[in-house]
Amino acid sequence: MDCITRLDIVLDKEVYSAGDDIHAYVAIDNNDNVKVRGIRAVLRGRAHAEWKIMRSGERRTVKDDQVLLDEKLLVWGKDRHEEGCFPILPIGYHRFPMVFSLPADPPLPYSFESKSGTIRYFIRVVVDIPYASSPHCTKYFSVIGPPIDCMEEKYQTPMVGEDKRNDWSWCCLRGSIGLQILLERTAYMCGEVIGVKVQIDNQIDQESWVTFQHVEYFINKGVLGVAKTVSYVVLEHQTPRVLPRSRRRFDTSLEKTFKLPVVPPTLIGFCRLIQIYYVLTVSLEILKATKSRLSIDFPFTVATVPPRHTLKPAPTLSYVYCSSHVEGGMYVSPEFQLGQVYDGSTAEHDHILLYRPVYVCISDRKEEPFEVVNDVFQALNYNRVCTLLSTAAVSRPDI
Repeated sequence: MDCITRLDIVLDKEVYSAGDDIHAYVAIDNNDNVKVRGIRAVLRGRAHAEWKIMRSGERRTVKDDQVLLDEKLLVWGKDRHEEGCFPILPIGYHRFPMVFSLPADPPLPYSFESKSGTIRYFIRVVVDIPYASSPHCTKYFSVIGPPIDCMEEKYQTPMVGEDKRNDWSWCCLRGSIGLQILLERTAYMCGEVIGVKVQIDNQIDQESWVTFQHVEYFINKGVLGVAKTVSYVVLEHQTPRVLPRSRRRFDTSLEKTFKLPVVPPTLIGFCRLIQIYYVLTVSLEILKATKSRLSIDFPFTVATVPPRHTLKPAPTLSYVYCSSHVEGGMYVSPEFQLGQVYDGSTAEHDHILLYRPVYVCISDRKEEPFEVVNDVFQALNYNRVCTLLSTAAVSRPDI
């Protein structure tokens, strides 16, 4: 309506965890007295999965939704079904406070954005005007998902893997090559250096090296029996070559080169449409060999609660946009992009993001947290590093 010149929702912060209270207020500026039935607010969380498939030569769209949260609140005035005279909203600027509570149990899955599936949380406010169209406003925010603590006993147990291969020339044994790996713990937080110790025993006349392929990242989405899987390599690190007839050890915790980038945490069992898990693969490439690789896989968990040490200060946490090379950071919905039509005078990438989910990580001086300018998320430019690649996947139950 023309007499309402401003309608906005202002939150006390942009990131919340399970069990938090959301303190917000509705800001309304009107230049005339308005008869209003009431001002209503709703807090909603929804998971959505959608993509196209081919069936009998036809292209169909399959989709499914899961309601995670649905709470309603009367901010001011009367509810929709109440009778009587409607109150008058006088001219001027008004602020109406409201409070929502996020449930602590069961834990809510974290906010997530991809082309095939989303998990979104938002507050929508409607100003119910009985004799005209009712203006409304929607505010999205990020939820940090279920707590995954790196210090849990099941994650603190080191894992050991070993693989060995003999090299034959006809009936003669030329030598052998062995690979031994020690993973210090199975849960790490974004921004941490992954501790992997590797020993290579190269007793053949060929050079070899070890390659870490970090994270096969899968998203399982189930609707109408259709499955979709997307996979990316999140982080890859290559060590120097190992000379023939030699033994060498590598320790990533000393080299500080194998750092986990900002990715969505592990998500298993909290959302029926989207499941995310990670796998750490350590492989040994062998030159001029028929079977050119020794490979060992380890289960890997991306946590949301950092490790604590008695002799070290607590790490500083920050909230950062997901890396642009992984699922969850590659796609931004058009409804959250605000920009101009390109006319040759404006840079093509000059646009503003109205919303983008953020994830918790151990802060680094070289990393910048997300910025909020006039309640609008400003896009950050992430430089893709050539050694960082990415992985993801999606599944559903058969039409």
